[in-house]
Amino acid sequence: MTSVIATSVDPGQQAPQKVNLLGLPLAAMEQYFLELGEKKFRARQVLKWIHHHGVTDIDDMTNLGKALREKLKARAEIRPPQIVSQHDSSDGTRKWAIRVDGGGLVEAVLIPDGNRATLCVSSQVGCSLDCSFCSTGKQGFQRDLSAAEIIGQVWLAIDSYDAFQSGKGRVVTNVVMMGMGEPLLNFDNVVAAMDLMMEDNAYGISKRRVTLSTSGVVPALDRLAAVSEASLAVSLHAPNDALRNELVPINRKYPIAVLLQSARNYIDAQSDKKRVVTIEYTLIAGVNDQREHAEELARLLRDFPCKINLIPFNTFDQSDYRRPSGNAVSRFWQVLVDAGYIVTVRTTRGDDIDAACGQLVGQVVDRTRRSERYREAAQQQKNDVQPGQR
Repeated sequence: MTSVIATSVDPGQQAPQKVNLLGLPLAAMEQYFLELGEKKFRARQVLKWIHHHGVTDIDDMTNLGKALREKLKARAEIRPPQIVSQHDSSDGTRKWAIRVDGGGLVEAVLIPDGNRATLCVSSQVGCSLDCSFCSTGKQGFQRDLSAAEIIGQVWLAIDSYDAFQSGKGRVVTNVVMMGMGEPLLNFDNVVAAMDLMMEDNAYGISKRRVTLSTSGVVPALDRLAAVSEASLAVSLHAPNDALRNELVPINRKYPIAVLLQSARNYIDAQSDKKRVVTIEYTLIAGVNDQREHAEELARLLRDFPCKINLIPFNTFDQSDYRRPSGNAVSRFWQVLVDAGYIVTVRTTRGDDIDAACGQLVGQVVDRTRRSERYREAAQQQKNDVQPGQR
């Protein structure tokens, strides 16, 4: 087993890097304290200090002895990423630009809705998949986020409302891994962060309210059922392979039938047999929003356990795509409802601050050849699958 507290030294550094406790889920935190020669129960104490109370200063952890606090300060830190800017929409949506290690920026968006508030979280600096309708993909890819940088977006969202100090830490009731990046191409860090979201000693969010959205990295999705009970959303956006190949290039590697079977396997593996997959479908004027597309989608998803979320396209500068008319959206919705599906239309929120779905950009540097990256990463995920693991 790899040591949690094993450290590395960057070129030119004299001291080893400190472990960022912010990103350690319970099992890893317990291992960390065992390797320090401490009792496992310390892990739960520290998790609560960080995620229930928003503490970043180890000296403030008053139920830890002074000797342990000094030991931790020498070896560890609690370091959230840095908020560069915050923008509040007229509809209550809040967007943050967040600087992560290496200088890259990611964006997180909190969308309030009555007693609920959904946080859209990024998993990568940029994205390598280059879906044609998404502004993030047009910015290229820089790197994966660490678990601390992913869960740090939840920490920062709560902290920005002073909710830790007020004891009202339920500012975030739902989390969707739908921000910048493809979550399944950053598998280990995303799973660790989602574990913290659902951990009672951290944020205690229901598994039904933590959702991972994927464009279709099938080998990684096949692995996910063994390690997570998060809800699943599939970014489909087309009813056939020919059109999806144009909109979502990874479809050329993992076509629709393969993706839907993998998604079905994930749902079937869950202990809660009432779970369904959310099918996300971005409606683009004149591209995939016609009646025949709706009818084909209805046939495609027959007998598939799902609900459908229609997302009218949100415009951005680098795209020639157009938003469909209200009549086109209603017509598409009606065809699916008449076919017996549960269908919602996502209300555009935060578009006055470029926080709407598909508009997250950030400032990233493309250091990859996108098409090669997802093929190589997906192949590595496939190689990692153990015999018999689904």
